[in-house]
Amino acid sequence: MDKLDRYRNVIRNTLAAYLNISYANANIRNRAAFDSENDQYLIISEGWDNKQHLHSCLIHIEIIDGKVWIQSDNTENGIANELLQAGIPKEDIVLGFHEPNVRKYTGFAVA
Repeated sequence: MDKLDRYRNVIRNTLAAYLNISYANANIRNRAAFDSENDQYLIISEGWDNKQHLHSCLIHIEIIDGKVWIQSDNTENGIANELLQAGIPKEDIVLGFHEPNVRKYTGFAVA
């Protein structure tokens, strides 16, 4: 298995755990939107809090030029840490939600 296929599997397996999260205060369900052809991986949270409809992106990851870009991370512990534990090295993870001139201070890839 080549590096990109391994990264795709790690991302899918890591994000799949977020589909089973139950929320105590609202009727919210997480849904996966995985597009391996375009290397886009999202977990969308959708549901209702009383009469208010909730819809947001919990996690958005994409693979660009062989690097794993975390574009949105609204998790408590940080999805980057889970990707590290699953075997993706820091030098291949870009925290895309940080502005470019700040990324060099994160300990992760710049781009």
